Amino acid sequence: MLKKLGVQDLDQYDLAILEILQRDNTTPQRTVGDMVNLSAAAVQRRISRLQKGGVIQSNVAILDPETVGLPITILVEVHIESERLDLLEAAKKAFIATPEVQQCYYITGDMDFLLVITIASMRDYEDLTKRLFFENHNVKHFKTMVVMDRVKASMGLKLPTEKTTK
Repeated sequence: MLKKLGVQDLDQYDLAILEILQRDNTTPQRTVGDMVNLSAAAVQRRISRLQKGGVIQSNVAILDPETVGLPITILVEVHIESERLDLLEAAKKAFIATPEVQQCYYITGDMDFLLVITIASMRDYEDLTKRLFFENHNVKHFKTMVVMDRVKASMGLKLPTEKTTK
């Protein structure tokens, strides 16, 4: 892996390519090249550099959870007992290893973690809470909020439109 790239390493071509790939990462490189006025080979080199530099972390398909039998999305505030580094890392590993946990954020404020969980049924969620929270002696308590409507689900980022200089 190259050194981790930052915004200072990205030019207008990189940003334009990233904008296109965020909308549809299956766009052929030739088409991307036409859209940003570069050759397909130049686009391929830039995409490779962006992947190796950690800017593009993954190429995935975003699925509709309901159509694959996972109609319930739950937000969970998790409060931990001890913020000892080894216990924090153990909690992070447990959340990462749980496929139902779609997103996990270690945050500031009144809670320690915010989880986004997608699940098939409330019975499945009850079973998950037993494994993930009640059996974990470092979880002080947790608060569940059931999502009523998935208004927006995106991992797209608003990219800078102009290159900033220092």
